Amino acid sequence: MEGMQAYGAGKAGGAFDPVTFFQQPQTILRIVSWLFSIVIFACIANEGYINRPNEVQEYCIFNQNQNACNYGVFMGSMAFLCCLAFLALDVYFPQISSVKDRKKAVLADIGVSAFWSFMWFVGFCFLANQWQATNQDDDPLRERGDAARAAITFSFFSIFTWAGLGFLGYQRYKLGSDSALFSQEYTDPSQDAAGGSGPYTSFGNDDPESGGGGNGQAGDSVFDGTTGYQRQDY
Repeated sequence: MEGMQAYGAGKAGGAFDPVTFFQQPQTILRIVSWLFSIVIFACIANEGYINRPNEVQEYCIFNQNQNACNYGVFMGSMAFLCCLAFLALDVYFPQISSVKDRKKAVLADIGVSAFWSFMWFVGFCFLANQWQATNQDDDPLRERGDAARAAITFSFFSIFTWAGLGFLGYQRYKLGSDSALFSQEYTDPSQDAAGGSGPYTSFGNDDPESGGGGNGQAGDSVFDGTTGYQRQDY
């Protein structure tokens, strides 16, 4: 029974193994999504604003649309925090003893991953459209073009990393739903060690050292072999 799992993790109380944790596909994808969010945020926050040589005011490099830059910065920063939160949840997940709580965590992972995949799809389309409409004369030195293209590219990649996280979450949910090894009322085995005597109980109040069972009357009817054979008259 060492391999019993509920929603992709074994019974609660096991030691945390960092090597195994960082080798999990969901951990790898979450770290990749985290890095992509940093790149998008940094590209727009640091290189996403330009000003013409004869002007002091800075404009968003994406068609001078401030909403495009605000969207990229906001999405990058929020995705960064969301990745950190779910990485912490992944670390704590094996310590959750209740299957119902594990189910809620997996469903939250699926929902959040699907949401971010959709939002990055919207962000990619929005940024790509604004970049296509941008007047290149606004950046005569072509200083910020690489940053804008990088933000668009990593927004596109983020669609698939978050979609992959949602797919892995669905697999964990399906595994937990189909598993017959755990009931919905499963709790930490260490909490049940002190209570109860297991699934088997004695029948009646039998004394294991007595020769009879049940109510003790069976011993009175045991054949002792002293009466011998009794003849029957017909």
